[in-house]
Amino acid sequence: MATDATVRRRRRNPSLLSGAVIVGLLLVVALVAPPLLSGSAETLTGDARLGPGAGHLLGTDAFGRDVLARALVATRLTLLMAAAATAASFVVGVAIGTLVHLAPGWLRETCLRLIDSAVAFPSLVLALVIAAVLGPGTVPAIVAIAVAGVPGFARLTANLAATVADKDYVLTARLLGVPGLRILGRHVLPNISGPLLVLLSSSFTLSLLDISSLSFVGLGVQNPQYDWGRLLNEALPSIFAQPSVVLAPSIMLIVTGVGAMLLGDGVASLVDPRTRGTAPASTGTADAAGPADPAQAPRALQAPGGAGTAADTETDGLLTVAGLTVRAGDRTLVDDVSFTIGAGQIVGLVGESGSGKSTIAMAVAGLLPEGVRANASRLALGDLDLLGTPPERRLATEIGIVYQDPIGTFNPALKLGTQLTEVARVHLRTPRRRAAQDMVRALADIHVTEPERRLRQHPHELSGGMLQRASIASAMTTNPRLLIADEPTTALDVTVQAEVLRQFRRINREHDTAMLFISHDIGVVGVLCDTVLVLHGGRVVDRTTGGDLRRGTVTHPYTRALLAATPAAVEAGGTLSAVRWTADAHAAQPNGTPPDDLSDKAADRPPAAEGSR
Repeated sequence: MATDATVRRRRRNPSLLSGAVIVGLLLVVALVAPPLLSGSAETLTGDARLGPGAGHLLGTDAFGRDVLARALVATRLTLLMAAAATAASFVVGVAIGTLVHLAPGWLRETCLRLIDSAVAFPSLVLALVIAAVLGPGTVPAIVAIAVAGVPGFARLTANLAATVADKDYVLTARLLGVPGLRILGRHVLPNISGPLLVLLSSSFTLSLLDISSLSFVGLGVQNPQYDWGRLLNEALPSIFAQPSVVLAPSIMLIVTGVGAMLLGDGVASLVDPRTRGTAPASTGTADAAGPADPAQAPRALQAPGGAGTAADTETDGLLTVAGLTVRAGDRTLVDDVSFTIGAGQIVGLVGESGSGKSTIAMAVAGLLPEGVRANASRLALGDLDLLGTPPERRLATEIGIVYQDPIGTFNPALKLGTQLTEVARVHLRTPRRRAAQDMVRALADIHVTEPERRLRQHPHELSGGMLQRASIASAMTTNPRLLIADEPTTALDVTVQAEVLRQFRRINREHDTAMLFISHDIGVVGVLCDTVLVLHGGRVVDRTTGGDLRRGTVTHPYTRALLAATPAAVEAGGTLSAVRWTADAHAAQPNGTPPDDLSDKAADRPPAAEGSR
C-alpha cells in the first residue's frame, strides 16, 4: 500500500498523471478494440469511400471498412511491436553500456569508439538497411528497429556509468570485495535510472514512428495484418480526395508519443529518491557542539605534547609502507614514500593540492584507479600483504575509510540501513536484525539523533555532519585495525568539524585504532596527529610531530611556509605568505642544508612530479 507521502508526490506530478491516463486509455483500447471492432474493421462491404457520418465517424476506405475501427484495432499490434523493439534495445544497450566498464582499458576504449560511430549513423536509415536485408515482415521490422536503437542506450549508459564509477560508495564497494556485476546492478544502474527512463520513453516514441515508417514504405507489417503505418500507406492514394482516412492513425501516433514521453518523465522523477522533496533532518545539538577554531579544541581532543616520532620507517608498526612509488603511465605521482603507523597512533599527511596525499591513501587501501600502478619494497598491514591479492574479507574488515565528501560516500538510491550494515552482513555473516541493532548503537555512540529512524532514511534526508558521523560509524563497524580518513572535515562547517574530530580522537583512544589522517588544515593535523608527514610533489619533504606544528617549532622551510600560509597563524591585519619552495631547490643544497630561498626564482623551478590530490 502506498504511503501518504507517495500519494502526495504522485498528485504533485502532473506529467506522471497525464501520461498514465493517456497510456492507460491506449492499453484499454488495445485490449478491447480487437474483439469488439474486428468485424467492422476487416469485413468488406459495398460502402466504399464514404465520408464521415453517423454510421462511420471518419468514413470508410476503398473496401468499405470503417476507418476509425481499423485504427483502433491496429493499436494492439502497433504498441506490441514498438514495445518489443524498445525493450530489446534497452536491455542490449544498457548491458553493453555497463559491461564495457568491466572490460580492460584498451577493449573499453575500442567499444566506446564503436558506440560513438554507431550513434552518428541515423537510426532510421540503419533500420531501413537492416529491414531491406532481412526482408519485409513484422519480426524483421522489430529486429531492425531494435538493433538501430541499441547504440543510443549504450552510449548514454556508458557515459552515465562513468560518472558514477568514481563515486566514493563505488570505491568502498570495491574495497569490500563486491563483484563487478553486483556493483553495476546495485550501485550504478539505480543511480542512472532517471535519465535511462526518460530515454526509454523517448525511444519508445521513436520506435513507434520508425516501425510505422517501415510499414509505410512496405518493409514492415504485411497483409492481412495492419498497423498505423500500414493504414497510412493504404490511405495515401486517396489522401486528397478523402483526407479523413489519415486522421485516425495520425492522431493515434501523436497521442501515443506524447503519452509515453509524459509517463517516462513522471516515472523518472518518482523513482529518484533525490527528487522527493524531503527536507534534511534537523541535527539538533549534535552538530552544534565544539569550537570553531581547532587550535582551541577541547581537552579531550588535544594530542599528547610531542607525541609520535620523526624517525624513518620503523619495523614494529602495524601499517608498514616502505619505498612506495605510484605511477600513471610515465608520470610519477608518489616517489619513494616510507612510513609506519603503530597501533593507537595517528599519522597525518599534509601538503598542497597535488602533493599525493590521497594517492598514498588509495594505494594503501588498494583503490587506485585503472592505469595507476603502485610498487613498494613492503606494503603491509600486520601480516596482511597489501601488494598482492589480499583476502577480500580481511581487506574489508581490517581497513576502514572515511571520505572527504559525506554525501558522495553513500549511494543515494539506497536507504542508509542497507549500506551501513553491509560489511557486517556480508563479511561477518551477522544476521540482518542484529546488524541493524549494532549499527543503531554505533550511531548513538557518535551522537547521531534518532538512529533507528536514520537507518530508514535516504542519504539526502540527513545533513552533512550526520552523514559524516554515519560514515565513521560504518567504517568502525568491524573494529578495523587501520582507519583512513581522507580529508573528512573539509566539507563541514567548523562547529561540525570539531565534533567529528572528537569522534576520531575517541575512537583512537578507546579502540587503539591506527589512523592515517589526510588534511589541508595544518591546525587540525597539529591537534589530532602524533606524527606528521609533509608532502610536496609526491615526496616526503619533512617529518615532524603534531606538537611541533602546534608550537610552531618546525624547522623545514616548506613546513614553515605552510604554517605561514595558514590564516589562523597570521595575526589580525597581517599578510598571508605565499608558499615559495620546491623539492628540487631543497635537494640542490650541499650537505642537505635546508634552503631558505623562498624567492620567485626558486618558486618557478618545477617539482620532480605533480601528484594527485
